[in-house]
Amino acid sequence: MKEFLSQLRGAVMATVVLAVVCCGIYPLVVDALGQALFADKANGSLIVDSKGVIRGSKLIGQNFTGAKYFHPRPSAAGNNGYDPTSSGGSNLGPTSKKLADGIAQNIADYRSQNGLATNAPVPADAVTASGSGLDPHISLQNAGLQAPRVARERGMKEDDVRALIARYTDPPDLGFLGDAGVNVLRLNLALDGVK
Repeated sequence: MKEFLSQLRGAVMATVVLAVVCCGIYPLVVDALGQALFADKANGSLIVDSKGVIRGSKLIGQNFTGAKYFHPRPSAAGNNGYDPTSSGGSNLGPTSKKLADGIAQNIADYRSQNGLATNAPVPADAVTASGSGLDPHISLQNAGLQAPRVARERGMKEDDVRALIARYTDPPDLGFLGDAGVNVLRLNLALDGVK
């Protein structure tokens, strides 16, 4: 019995020490380093307007449907899309009739919204959801096709809208991984700030 209590005491002490280190000290050190070295990223890469109001994160897409806004990729995250608590794709496969019908409808809607011919090519990111359903970026081609509509709806010169697109285009990661993408939330907030 004495040996059992000795082993039990050792096990309890090891558990307490590991709990303090792993659940207390380590997270505090990591959080302190994150706040000191990467405060913006550690706090969610939030976008704050000039009045101090948080408008969203540059890492999470939001739905914009008005004609004066650039529209994001479709989203399958949650019942209405863009739900960060339900991040994920639709899990529909390439032989799914529901997927094919949804894409066909998205293509027709995109062409109609942007005044394109019924046979005009449409970028894939304009009609298909990303794997997470929360992608904050659209392709340069997608933004370019939406630019005339946005300029017309806002009474702006198309060249001014295209200059904003260029300003809010993020380059490929490390300069060569992936493609450049336009951050829709940042672009739309910038458009709202134009007098």
